[in-house]
Amino acid sequence: MPNVRTAIDSIEGLEPREKKRLDYFAGQIVDMFSPTNFLATNPDALQKALETDGQSLIDGLENLVRDLEANEGNLVVTLADGDAFRVGENLATTPGEVVFRNHLFELIQYSPTTDDVRETPIVLFPPWINKFYILDLKPQNSLIRHVVDQGYTLFVVSWINPDPSYAEIGMTDYVEDGYVQAIEVVKEICGVKKVNAVGYCIAGTTLGLALSVLKARKDKSVNSATFFTTLTDFSDQGEVGVFLDDDFVDGIEAEAREAGVLDKFYMSRTFSFLRARDLIYQPAIRSYMMGEAPPAFDLLYWNGDGTNLPARMAVEYLRGLCQQDRFATTGFTVAGHEAKISDVTVPVFAVGCESDHIAAWDSSWRGVQKMGSKDKTFVLSGSGHIAGIVNPPAKKKYGYWTNAAPAENAQAWREAATRHEGSWWPAWIEWLEPRSGELVPARQPGSKVHPALGPAPGRYVTGGRLAAE
Repeated sequence: MPNVRTAIDSIEGLEPREKKRLDYFAGQIVDMFSPTNFLATNPDALQKALETDGQSLIDGLENLVRDLEANEGNLVVTLADGDAFRVGENLATTPGEVVFRNHLFELIQYSPTTDDVRETPIVLFPPWINKFYILDLKPQNSLIRHVVDQGYTLFVVSWINPDPSYAEIGMTDYVEDGYVQAIEVVKEICGVKKVNAVGYCIAGTTLGLALSVLKARKDKSVNSATFFTTLTDFSDQGEVGVFLDDDFVDGIEAEAREAGVLDKFYMSRTFSFLRARDLIYQPAIRSYMMGEAPPAFDLLYWNGDGTNLPARMAVEYLRGLCQQDRFATTGFTVAGHEAKISDVTVPVFAVGCESDHIAAWDSSWRGVQKMGSKDKTFVLSGSGHIAGIVNPPAKKKYGYWTNAAPAENAQAWREAATRHEGSWWPAWIEWLEPRSGELVPARQPGSKVHPALGPAPGRYVTGGRLAAE
């Protein structure tokens, strides 16, 4: 690797962006040709083959065939034991009811665990690239359960996994039939005029767009907005930027247009190659060379339970937001409106994650600074895109940083920030409390207009369709 690095560093005349891409893809090639990735040069695999009289190699071959058959000839290593988990049985078990369903989402209202709750409900929008139950894997690390236990009425959106019939569904549909619709339903069920909204990753980006649309309509339904690992300023795309030049996006657009959806395979592989050693090569070695069964690991099970993206939405997001950065600059056209980041004027709480390889924390910080709100709180959590968010207080892990003083840039903010032990969850709840109204009697799921349709986690998360009704 040092020789490859030296060769790359000696190349002159490249733009910084091209140099970054060259460095990344050279590193990928070096990782791919690591001696441990080949049976003949992997001493651990050879030793196990000897100790088991070759049974480990037979088991590994069976694992290889299984993965090829499961993925229509594409080699995708199984990361977790698929038989160890059932959504609704040992994952996503927080009690609640589906109280609304349309062609894009199911809305889950969770059952209260306290006698009283805050007047202003919370509606949480998870990313539709993955499924919402990352926030409800098990009771011990469930953010959903934690919020309910703190005395809040919580609604969570569960997005449908689109098929080719959703080809022309775009960002406007997600804003109008997703965000605006969910907020209106929550207001009706709870009998309130305002909600506190939360968006995670791409759902946070789209929450920003929705807030701009609502502001233009003089709609004051959102009392505050919380953003988890959200990019609204894409001027620096971070690690994932190596996949956002035209040579890559042109291919993605052509594939999505032809298929009607951007298949989950492409998003999964893209994110996996950002952490290829952990998510591709090491699991492949254990499975195919060592003959080991995939572990019963809930996080990895969720990671493999991806969703497709509608073709139009995927292209609009990649072109207009990721590549052209229009929300933070000239304006992004959505729902008949030119949405701009300065239109986000409600109180804001934002969380970035220190080692996030998908939404770099300094880019997240920069977007928050461009928002028009006068009430902005930014928190930097330890760890990455998932572990930095799913970090319950009982674990006492990672820590987080806060800094209320103005800063010239993200690094200056970080240098002057104060580090706190443990999870940022209590700090967020403390921030929410004065923005959530008085205590009222706990609400049971549903209303006369929107009665309960069935128990959480609902139908869409397990692949059910609206047409099945």
